[in-house]
Amino acid sequence: MTLKEIRTYYSEYPFKVIFFIALLVRIIAAIFSKGYGWHDDQFLIIEVAQSWVDGIDYYGWLPTQDGLGQPEGFSFFYVGLHYIIFSILESIGITNSESKMLIIRLLHALWSTITVYYGIKITDKISNSRNAKIVGWLLALFWIFPMISVRNLTEYVSIPPLMYGLWVIVSSDSKTNYYRWFWAGIVMGIAFNIRFQSGLIIGSMGLVLLFQKKWLSTIVLGIGVILSIILVQGGIDYLVWKKPLVQLLQYVTYNSDGTNISGYPQGDWYVYILFISGIMIPPISIFILTGMFKEWKRILIIFLPVILFLIFHSYYPNKQERFVVTIMPFIMIIGIIGWQRIVCNIRSDRVKSIIRGSWIFFWLINFLLLIPITIMYSKKARVETMIYMAQFDDINNFMIEDVNRNVLGFPPQFYLKSWYNYHTLLGDSNFEEFAMERKNDSPEFTPGFILFYQPDNLEQRVENIKTIYPNLTFEVKIEPGYMDKVLYWLNPINANQNIYIYRNTDILPL
Repeated sequence: MTLKEIRTYYSEYPFKVIFFIALLVRIIAAIFSKGYGWHDDQFLIIEVAQSWVDGIDYYGWLPTQDGLGQPEGFSFFYVGLHYIIFSILESIGITNSESKMLIIRLLHALWSTITVYYGIKITDKISNSRNAKIVGWLLALFWIFPMISVRNLTEYVSIPPLMYGLWVIVSSDSKTNYYRWFWAGIVMGIAFNIRFQSGLIIGSMGLVLLFQKKWLSTIVLGIGVILSIILVQGGIDYLVWKKPLVQLLQYVTYNSDGTNISGYPQGDWYVYILFISGIMIPPISIFILTGMFKEWKRILIIFLPVILFLIFHSYYPNKQERFVVTIMPFIMIIGIIGWQRIVCNIRSDRVKSIIRGSWIFFWLINFLLLIPITIMYSKKARVETMIYMAQFDDINNFMIEDVNRNVLGFPPQFYLKSWYNYHTLLGDSNFEEFAMERKNDSPEFTPGFILFYQPDNLEQRVENIKTIYPNLTFEVKIEPGYMDKVLYWLNPINANQNIYIYRNTDILPL
């Protein structure tokens, strides 16, 4: 197909081309972007689900036989889907951890294209096709979206059902069959079941509909949402805990207690505004944020959910950047629509030239980030360490030594395919007490491998551990991925350094 033919096809079917490119880039991310991005997408989803498949409750999410187990405030819906998928895969002979995660990433890649599809349709409906193309390309190729699309990040996974519900709202009129509104409520309820904070967006949309005096539509939509929550969230909780909605109630209780969230990242009220302004690449990010306020009354159905969501999380003490990922596609829609309206009123050729240059700069920086981020192997050292140890039939146990830090970089035992109550020695540990405890361990609990995180003062650290396990020998060094190295260089808090594996020959003879 020649370049001219491609241009002709794009001019006739721009939305199809954008959707195809979005799908292609996400499939590339699914294949190459291994590992995991954050703690939650691995340890609150994948690890929990696989431990259930393996017949244990490693993270203690389920009620215990003695009745002492308590709900932790996590939704079982999304992690339960992974439990089902992993069970099916193992039943048909797919037991390799990397193969299972490739399938999971591919499923998420397909799921995320719903956001692109309805984002285009919504923009085209409430604005015009020119703006829809701009929004489509942003949703398809914004530098962080393909990588996030294949992660088990509930903040992003919950967007497609919200986008579908919004499409039903903006495309419906007074003659619309109310079955569509009911079904939209069911689907939006799924977003809530994936991530409870989605309720802020759903509720805000409901307020706008009430303000617009769409009483019956709002009631039907609300019934669908409530029914979805009761059947899915309430049903699962009743099945597991014999009490409906107990996890939701525990979630609200936990987050209402300031002492529970005091240990999480804090920040000023404007931290998310700065984050969005930076991640969306200035000055285009400033243009988009400015455009949000241009036609806020006309597009209140999107504007109010975005603003209330942002206000809530700006006020909420626990500030983690990924929390606001949920509203970024919606910001792009209303921001582009409003900004393009502003641009239409600009008469200065010099200003228009600056705006065109800003877009060129945006896409240049975006693609410079998009390519490496889309294929990045995140947390490579931790994942590959587990894969390496999985080659051995029985390692007895393992130990992590990271005395240069006080915060543990959790090992993803999903890739180890075994579940150990491993030892840890961190910077705030008392070595003498640790050594005494280890010497009193039963033989079957003695680690076959010692994992030394980071190279700092490694020789002395190895000698210290040899006072407990004298027969250690160096096995292999596992290096982090290239982007992990870059992220560590940018901010040492991203501790994904080398991992040095030492073999305990008392347990695993050479």
